[in-house]
Amino acid sequence: LAAGAGRVYLDALSDAPGPADPAWPELMRAGAEPAVAQPGVVTLAGCGGGGAIAAHLPDLLAKAARLVLDADALNAVAGSAALASALQARTLPTVLTPHPLEAARLLGCTVLEVQADRLRAAQQLAERFGCSVVLKGSGSVIASPGRTVSVCRRGSAALASAGTGDVLAGWLAGLWAPELHADLHALCDRAVSQHGAAGEALPLRASTLIERLSATLGAA
Repeated sequence: LAAGAGRVYLDALSDAPGPADPAWPELMRAGAEPAVAQPGVVTLAGCGGGGAIAAHLPDLLAKAARLVLDADALNAVAGSAALASALQARTLPTVLTPHPLEAARLLGCTVLEVQADRLRAAQQLAERFGCSVVLKGSGSVIASPGRTVSVCRRGSAALASAGTGDVLAGWLAGLWAPELHADLHALCDRAVSQHGAAGEALPLRASTLIERLSATLGAA
């Protein structure tokens, strides 16, 4: 919402009644949301989903017009040959936003191997799954098939705090929603840079980071 998405629907993968999030009344509960296959829809999957997200991924991987996979969605793909194959078979625009451990699981290697050559690891993921990849960490790496890898020099150690990676995934999806035909690699680069710059002021909480990011759009 803070990044400019017109409508945001939240599916918490539960049947609990009430608003999607009482703290954010603008969020709408899933149920009447547009189909993920509609061309104007960006789907973000994995943040806080736990193991329940795995059951939804086959449909999302097959149908979602634009898809950002983070956190538990990435772990589900890493743990399932069928989901990994479905991701490789996707021809629709997709972004993966792993941290080093998630990247290691997807590549079938160790975190030490990922961190020893972060550019190579990000490019391997991009080529293997045909996706744009944001490998998070100190010097986040942005990779896409056939594109020159880029590295974000913005940020601080505060971005290692809980929830800031989820904010990045949501920020990226929010920027993508009104810019459906944007160059995806460049969009990822911009989202990561803005996220890093907003994370340089201390102290930092994930919720504070969202408001700082929103303020950067107003100042642009």
